Amino acid sequence: MSGHIDVQQVSKQFRVDGEPIEVLSDISLSIRPGEFVSIVGPSGCGKSTLLRLLAGLDRGFDGHILHDGKPIVGTSLDRGIVFQEPRLFPWANVRQNIGLGLQNAPIGAAQKAETIAAHIRLVGLQGFERAYPHQLSGGMAQRAAIARGLVNRPEILLLDEPFGALDAMTRGRMQVELQQIWALENITMVLVTHDVDEAVFLGDRVIVLAPRPGRISHIFEVAARRPRLRTDEGLIHVRNEILLALEGQQPTPSSIGRPNQDVFERPAA
Repeated sequence: MSGHIDVQQVSKQFRVDGEPIEVLSDISLSIRPGEFVSIVGPSGCGKSTLLRLLAGLDRGFDGHILHDGKPIVGTSLDRGIVFQEPRLFPWANVRQNIGLGLQNAPIGAAQKAETIAAHIRLVGLQGFERAYPHQLSGGMAQRAAIARGLVNRPEILLLDEPFGALDAMTRGRMQVELQQIWALENITMVLVTHDVDEAVFLGDRVIVLAPRPGRISHIFEVAARRPRLRTDEGLIHVRNEILLALEGQQPTPSSIGRPNQDVFERPAA
């Protein structure tokens, strides 16, 4: 199964007013094919920077990042990305915006049309194919952005605070829908979020980054069965332990997972 990510001793610096500022320090992490990994941490700890490195949007770093054993040296159709803002083109309708993800795909027009239609159904936007971004709610626009990220059938989908701009009710619904999409698409997903509840609800593991320079302080396994319920006592326990870690306190040792566990059994959809 494809979609394995291997991050090996990755560090990253920016220069501000000519002075180097270390953003990430010695990050090592193995993400298994088909796994859903959430990354949390305080503002400025380098979560989004790490995601950009995984996407291949920034190549100026120390260390190595491998996708299925091959170095990531730039962007690839094998890695889709969804940002906090949908970034839909205002002059294009839903079908056209999603179809832009297939612009360079080596398939015929009929297959492109069917693939676009399938992903519109996947994210529940049937009936809005001809709607323009200004005619969509925030949740609908983000569904279109997720469909565009998935339409190439990438092995990995990277999500950078995808629901951060949504109201609480819409955000909750989108989390449930993303869980269903992940189960159906059977791909690796990496989510960056400030929302600990969201991280635990969606993730198989939650990676906690310490303040700048960003480095891994804890890795938590989330063993709750899927589909998940927010009232699950196991989820609540892990959420509370992550909050302790973010506050600089020591979580219960039994809550902390093994960062390089090789055996992975995909939860039931």
